[in-house]
Amino acid sequence: MIVSELNIYPIKSCRGISKNQAEITQKGFLWDREFMLVNSAGKFLTQRQYPQLATVKVEIQDSQITLSSLDQSLRSVTFSPTLIGEKIKVEIWRDRTTAILQDDQVSQWFTTLLNTPCYLVRQSPDYIRSIDENYAPSNNLPVSLADGYPFLITNTASLTELNRRLKETYNNEAQTVSMNRFRPNIVIETEVPFIETKWKIIRIGEIQFSLVKPCTRCIITTTDQITGYRNPLQEPLKTLGTFRKLAQGIMFGENMIPLNLGIIRVGDSIEIIE
Repeated sequence: MIVSELNIYPIKSCRGISKNQAEITQKGFLWDREFMLVNSAGKFLTQRQYPQLATVKVEIQDSQITLSSLDQSLRSVTFSPTLIGEKIKVEIWRDRTTAILQDDQVSQWFTTLLNTPCYLVRQSPDYIRSIDENYAPSNNLPVSLADGYPFLITNTASLTELNRRLKETYNNEAQTVSMNRFRPNIVIETEVPFIETKWKIIRIGEIQFSLVKPCTRCIITTTDQITGYRNPLQEPLKTLGTFRKLAQGIMFGENMIPLNLGIIRVGDSIEIIE
């Protein structure tokens, strides 16, 4: 088994960036979910409410970030991330933390795209957002602005099995989906679907990870991650629910916490430790 994909998502719910290698930090890959959008009350906004966020391409070059969209009425915008802007209280799920407002111009760009007032914020390094202590191996372990955990791992055989069932149900190749529907950080190439559900500790390259919780899936999986089009049949979530539904929800992939720091690369092998 080897790593076949590495992805970061600098702005929560916008498009990811594929990497050949990525740096592990305690709270996730470097730059992953470093930014998110909030409304005027400071509550986070995602593709759940605004599927058009899937159309936003994010590019990082030196110290600047450039955004572009399929929306032809919007020109691309470039901004310099800051850690010295105004700090505001924000809410992400049940967590309340402090984040740093970014350039007004980029917030206005997103306001135009979503047709609702919103603001781009950056996670503040001065405030730890902790992983749920029910799953973390120790207290006060940090996480980015991801839904709850530093890393999400999926495997290619799981997607193959899901697509087999979709084709069987609809007799239509058009209903099959790409892995980007599940927005993983790490994709591994395997021949056994959902094999990662049996793992507790693995090593990728020189980095050890603790697999702590299956990932509950939501309506974002029904959104095309290029066009923002939402499947009216609620696929692939509907079919996934026929064979991957547990008491906690519909599952695909596993959430992970890093046990040491460093760099992992596409092509790295996976060792099962426990």
